[in-house]
Amino acid sequence: MPSFADDLRRFGPDAPARVSRDEALAYCAALTKSHYENFSVVTWLTPPHLVPAFQAIYAFCRWSDDLGDEVGDRARSTELLSWWRDELRQMDAGTPRHPVMIALRDVVRQYAIPLDPFEALISAFEQDQIITDYDSYEQLLDYCSRSANPVGHLILYLGRVHTPEHVRLSDATCTALQLANFWQDVSRDLDIGRVYLPLEDRERFGYPDDDLFARRFTPAFARLLAFEVGRTRELFRLGAPLADALPGRLAVDIDLFTRSGLAILDRIEAQGFDVFRRRPTVGKGAKLGLLLRALLARSLRPGKPRTTAPPHRIPAHRADAVSGARPPADRSEARP
Repeated sequence: MPSFADDLRRFGPDAPARVSRDEALAYCAALTKSHYENFSVVTWLTPPHLVPAFQAIYAFCRWSDDLGDEVGDRARSTELLSWWRDELRQMDAGTPRHPVMIALRDVVRQYAIPLDPFEALISAFEQDQIITDYDSYEQLLDYCSRSANPVGHLILYLGRVHTPEHVRLSDATCTALQLANFWQDVSRDLDIGRVYLPLEDRERFGYPDDDLFARRFTPAFARLLAFEVGRTRELFRLGAPLADALPGRLAVDIDLFTRSGLAILDRIEAQGFDVFRRRPTVGKGAKLGLLLRALLARSLRPGKPRTTAPPHRIPAHRADAVSGARPPADRSEARP
């Protein structure tokens, strides 16, 4: 697969290249398969009729992310993200030009998806160009409400199960997945000049910025990350009932996301919260075990009728719907 720089030259603002619908779908499929993620976007469990839709949505998210992170110039990234929003609106108007937008057009129409989740994702990547550190957990949750939660909303639309209650549960799960990724990637984020550990928490646990930027693992850092891991587990707990509310293979996929996110937290804890020495990951064998447990859990679930949400626009909930999961201010334990 070509690098993002190659793709940007080929399909960016000044590129003359135009592709057919079949070429656009093939491009999104190849892009999805070429990127390693903690949590596989499309698996053999994904309902076959949803695979092209998942791939188109993933390609949109991948391009949005890369425009924010891979350009190497924040001003230029901001310009490109503005162009990307224009491409999205061009797609909505019925005249897509970019291959991702060509593939996305049919998905948006078929599943009656509003532009809101896509716009929210772009706004989060724009924010990354301006804000590189967060004063409070509430600010971080607000960021997750745009950087992570819209992905869950899109999946609910694809499953035709977008209801207020499902959105609430999805927001908890998606925020937890984003936070687990932040705690896993403290060192990687420092490499690109970003800090997602809230300042109020760093100060509370006595972990100074000098130690953070020097990547010093200290008892204070261990206590800080244990605290963050603990309340992220609580978010996973709050969102876990979503899998029981969804039909068939989609339920297994969602259950697997939760199990994979919790496994990352387990790996962080198992190495004593020292994420500077080694990035905690879940190996292939462990992933297979998670998949088998998810399948077993779903097979033991009592049968229940499929619920289908009407294909109309429902306002997206913000991450503060789950902010009640935050422990009291005097709490210092790692676990809820």
